[in-house]
Formats: sequence, structure tokens, C-alpha cells
Amino acid sequence: MNQLPQRFPLSGLPDRVTIYEVGARDGLQNESGILPTPVKAEFLDRLTATGLSMIEATSFVHPKLVPQLADAELLLASHHPRAGVRYPVLVPNLRGYDRASSCGVSEIAVFASATETFAQKNLNTTVDGALTDIAAVMERATADNLWIRGYVSMCFGDPWEGPVEIDQVVAVVARLHELGCAEISLGDTIGTATPGHVHALIDALAQRGIGPDSLAVHFHDTYGQALTNSFTALQAGITTIDASAGGLGGCPFAKSATGNLATEDLVWQLSGLGIETGVDLRALAETSSWIARHLGRPVTSRAVQALTKG
Repeated sequence: MNQLPQRFPLSGLPDRVTIYEVGARDGLQNESGILPTPVKAEFLDRLTATGLSMIEATSFVHPKLVPQLADAELLLASHHPRAGVRYPVLVPNLRGYDRASSCGVSEIAVFASATETFAQKNLNTTVDGALTDIAAVMERATADNLWIRGYVSMCFGDPWEGPVEIDQVVAVVARLHELGCAEISLGDTIGTATPGHVHALIDALAQRGIGPDSLAVHFHDTYGQALTNSFTALQAGITTIDASAGGLGGCPFAKSATGNLATEDLVWQLSGLGIETGVDLRALAETSSWIARHLGRPVTSRAVQALTKG
């Protein structure tokens, strides 16, 4: 079997895409088991060695809510970052920011919801309440000269409220943009997005003055649409795509959210399109197989399954 796809570029697509790797945070937070800190540190090292340039390292959510990531301080203290690689961390509130700041982080991610029900279940507040909390975090982070990313969950559907209106999503994204987020990731938390929906949301944001250079996309593969939706985002000018090594992840607060888009599947597609990522696909597949063994479960990525067969 050929180990890499043949390259057939298509016009109108970017020359290079940044993969925002979320496996070490969004991936591990949904696992039932808790990995030892040294294994997590080695996971970060292995992901770094594949050529990934953006790796979300951990989360400073309350340890009782996400015990899988309760060792955030210890992990960062034991991890040795590589020059030129960025390691943002997720912070939910000012308490989380204080913890992250004490570790000397330089980049953070904050998160909001497009729907009231998920804001209540995930953040124990309203959509507006979450944005108020984010504003307080961002005021501190901006004063500290940190780079800030924003996540918006439930952009394409909500398991409790059903379809989510595009205007509803645009309002939340616009608020994060006004607050000063350098990048805002559009989350398909339960994987219900389809290409036309993706295009419509990106177009509506452009009409609001929020162009693709300010956006990223975060697709879950519940209905097998993540790669197709990512390609649609590329056609719309998006150049940052979230993905998770081996397809790890989901959302502990939305049980219908299955795994993230597998980084290897994305790299395979981008490589075939002649789009540069800087990622060594074989090394990434080996890393995903390695972490899957530690988790005691198979890798869901189709590319990993094919590359490691035999």
C-alpha cells in the first residue's frame, strides 16, 4: 500500500493550513480513564515531534468537573516546550485564569455557547453570563499580553434545543470578536453540520465583518461529515482547522458528541490536495496508536487504521 496520497492540488484553496491539535485537551477530557501525568507529558512531546505547531496542552477547568485534566499545573511544570511550537491552554473563568497565569502561559482559549441550555449545563450560567465572565478573563489576559482564542460551542445544533439559528451564533461570535479574540473556533459540538450549513454560517459572519482570517472550525464526526465540512471551510477561506490525534474526544457535557475530526484523516486529505501542514503523517499515526494503547482502546482514525495495518 502507498503510505502517502498522490498530490493533486485544486485551485481556490489555501497553500498552507494550520492544524490546531486538541487531542491532549479535548481528546483526553472525554476519556473514562485518567492517564498519569508523565504519559500526558510524553504525549505532548510526541505530538510536537510530528511537526504540529499548535497543540492545546490542557485545561484549567475545575478538577472535580474534568478530573482527567486535574493535573494541569503539574503537567505544564513537567513539560518542556519546543521553540516555535505554541501550547495554548483552556481557561473557563478568572479562577482558571489565575491557575494558568501562575504557570506562566502565554496563550489561552476561552469558551462560550451559542445556546442557553448548553451554557447552563456546561458553564452553569446563561449565554450573556458566560460572555461577561469571558470579558473579565480577557481584560486580565490582554493586560498580560496573552494571545486569546475563543471557542463557540453548539454552532450547528444542540442536543436539547435542536437546530440553532445562524443569527444566534453570529451574535455570540461577534461579541467575542469585539472583546478582542484573535481567533474564534466554530464548534460543531454534536456533529450535525453539513456543507451548506457551514458555508451559510461563514458567509453570515463575513457579512458581519468577521472574515475567515479570524476564524477556525472544529468539527465532530458523529455523522461522518467532519472531513467534508472541513473542505467546505477551506473553500470559504478558513486556514485553521481543529483536529484531534486519532480522533480522540467528544464532550463530557453533551453525551451525543462523539469523537473529533481525526488529525491523520485531515492530514491525508490536505496532503492529497497539495496543502502544506508541516506534519509527518506516519509519525502522527504512530503517536495516536501509542496513546490509544495507553487508553486501552482502538484508534478511530481511518488513516491510522490503514497506515498501521500489517
